[in-house]
Amino acid sequence: MIKRMRKNSYKLISFCVITLFFIQCNSNNKFAVSKEKVGKLTPKTTIDQLEHIFKNDSIVKNLSEGSTGDNYFQDDDEYLVYEKGGKHLLTIVPKEQLDSTSTIKSIQIFDKRFKTKSAISLGASFEEVNLNNTITNVETSLSSATLFIDDLNVTLTLDKEDLGLKNESSQKINLEQIPGLAKVKSFIVWFN
Repeated sequence: MIKRMRKNSYKLISFCVITLFFIQCNSNNKFAVSKEKVGKLTPKTTIDQLEHIFKNDSIVKNLSEGSTGDNYFQDDDEYLVYEKGGKHLLTIVPKEQLDSTSTIKSIQIFDKRFKTKSAISLGASFEEVNLNNTITNVETSLSSATLFIDDLNVTLTLDKEDLGLKNESSQKINLEQIPGLAKVKSFIVWFN
């Protein structure tokens, strides 16, 4: 009797461990980022599929008015994805405006749980990013430096304040000038 109880206990424990492993793997995939994937989103995902993909989350649609609208400052439609608790996860921009069958142009990531295998995430240090990725270009603006990682179709933005430079300066920045502790402030994945 005791042997049978032990055997059943071992089976139950094994079942629980395996189940937890699969649940953990699935939750990690929800936040995985690669060249042509952000969670469940791919270059083939259409805007009308977003409601199904994010059925447990909330989507706020910030639509442009197209060529007939009055808002000249908003060029692109935006679909802002929030967790039920209100945390902003993603902002999705379609290739074609006012078209629910359009595919995705870009995804801006607002949650640190979204990560690549090569240590890119929102808030990652420049040292982590540079160590595991090939940065192909650096462009500067008045307030930031944008890093281009072509292998992943990603752009990352660092604030000039974190680089020890004055804002409103158009000084060109090279990789050697960027401090290792500078943090990623903006993380955008492009689907081309």
